[in-house]
Amino acid sequence: MKNVALIGLGRIGQMHGENIVSHKSFRLKYVFDLNNKLNNKFSKKFKATKISNPSIAFKDKNIDIIFIASSTPTHTKLIEEAAKYKKVIFCEKPLDLNIDKVNKCLRKIKKLNPKIQLGFNRRYDPGHSSLKKELQKGKIGTLEKIIITSRDPAPPSLNYLKVSGGIFKDMMIHDFDLVRFYLEKDEVDSIFSTGSNISNRKFDKIKDYELASCILRSKKGVQCIITNSRHCSFGYDQRVELFGSKGMLISGNKKENETETFTKNNTFQKKPLLNFFIDRYVDAYKLQLNELARYTLKKYKPISSFEDGRRALIIANAAANSLKQKKQIKIKF
Repeated sequence: MKNVALIGLGRIGQMHGENIVSHKSFRLKYVFDLNNKLNNKFSKKFKATKISNPSIAFKDKNIDIIFIASSTPTHTKLIEEAAKYKKVIFCEKPLDLNIDKVNKCLRKIKKLNPKIQLGFNRRYDPGHSSLKKELQKGKIGTLEKIIITSRDPAPPSLNYLKVSGGIFKDMMIHDFDLVRFYLEKDEVDSIFSTGSNISNRKFDKIKDYELASCILRSKKGVQCIITNSRHCSFGYDQRVELFGSKGMLISGNKKENETETFTKNNTFQKKPLLNFFIDRYVDAYKLQLNELARYTLKKYKPISSFEDGRRALIIANAAANSLKQKKQIKIKF
């Protein structure tokens, strides 16, 4: 078993902690959070040792993996320290909100050649990943268009939104990454974006958007359309469509179960969509951990890497610039 130190015990860190302790390949040895109440609570729950500083985990030669689920501004510094001590690193997305910090981090760690897996969990979703496998088999011929719909059931708290980096860096960054996942070597070339607030004017106060859409174009001309919303009355709406010269592939929503109801008043009534990202992507998070286990043991390139995180952030910045300048933006990596 590989020893893990989990840094960050917020909502996503707690979920990762649950998955780590139930995984046969890992032993959660240390937990750390700036909030001492969380430290106390989850060190007991996970039967792990709480530490007062992440440096304790970095310096412990028995720790194999540093698992970073802390606030975004702490990510690059923690990556640099973990790389210095030759740890395998898992880091939640995004790498940072500032691309200059990410590039500086890259320069610092490049010579160390660390093992880093990034937390773009949607690449691991069974439905989304199966589309790529079918695409690679030539099932739909030449890829021509990617359409991604991503709508949250409800927006996060206003306090979270104020520090999130905005809809492109916080929410749509998953979809930018997914576009690149399907395009493979055909890199994104340009982007045009738009955003608006209709139902919730509170977003105006923090200069963010509840609705956003982007059109990206790859170097080969593949059109990529992404639509995001911070609210969705019918649940967590997550759909991907790949359209090609010989057909179409779709990865659809997940429901509570597959029961369908037919009555006098209703026909073809289905169960509601799952209403939370942890429920919707429960399999993806577990498969992500399976890959981390393989990555720790072998020379293995993860599905989602540091560079994938860097490039997704560059696209998110370009989306924000496009919206501000009201024009198509060329993307340079």
